Amino acid sequence: MDMSTVLEVIDVWKSFDTLEVLKGISFEVNEGEVKVIFGPSGSGKSTLLRCINMLDPPHQGEILLRGESLTDPSADINKLRSRIGMVFQSFNLFAHMKAIDNVAIGPRKVLGLSKEDALNRAAAALELVKMSDRSHHYPAELSGGQQQRVGIARAMAMEPDVILFDEPTSALDPELIGEVLQVMLDIAKTGTTMVVVTHEMGFARAVASEMIFMDEGVIVERGTPQHFFAGAESPRAMKFLQRLEVLYGQADE
Repeated sequence: MDMSTVLEVIDVWKSFDTLEVLKGISFEVNEGEVKVIFGPSGSGKSTLLRCINMLDPPHQGEILLRGESLTDPSADINKLRSRIGMVFQSFNLFAHMKAIDNVAIGPRKVLGLSKEDALNRAAAALELVKMSDRSHHYPAELSGGQQQRVGIARAMAMEPDVILFDEPTSALDPELIGEVLQVMLDIAKTGTTMVVVTHEMGFARAVASEMIFMDEGVIVERGTPQHFFAGAESPRAMKFLQRLEVLYGQADE
């Protein structure tokens, strides 16, 4: 493995009872890459992300973060997990804490920064997601898009090796999706390493280093956005992209 490999997923399998959800998934993510994972509901995309950060450990296979195994039973899982950012569909903010405190709590509690350093880091992260003017608002005073941007700032403030995004816009009203995607585009352009589960194809076209199409727990096809938008090879990917086009229109930015 070369030094720029941030994340390696090697032959990962995952079942729930008798249902096989992931069937031998392998890929790697290099420094500064944005991987977009897409596919129909139930294809295993969210489960894959939860395997990567060991919320749902895989039954078989290995996950390496800069060469360190998360799947090794002797791994310091909390320490490794603190280096993997996660942005969920639901915003999961602490309701009783202002935006800035929601962002500062990780650096303070997990990384052991002083209160002042944690707040400085939180302020910088909120600026990055264009939420400085709302830093002293509580989640209930923010729109869904603003809450999700605070969620992204919270992940960024930990200065993780990679950030996983699990359909970060799927719980948002349509008019709020753009502001979150814009922030994600901005972050991608700063060289943040990202793995994004989404069906926002305009976003994928703009920043994906590689797109991975999953269906029924396997990787069916992978390639650059140019490859997929010029015409996917596999009938399943082609059909899925056509369906998205009908639902969301052309992926033109």
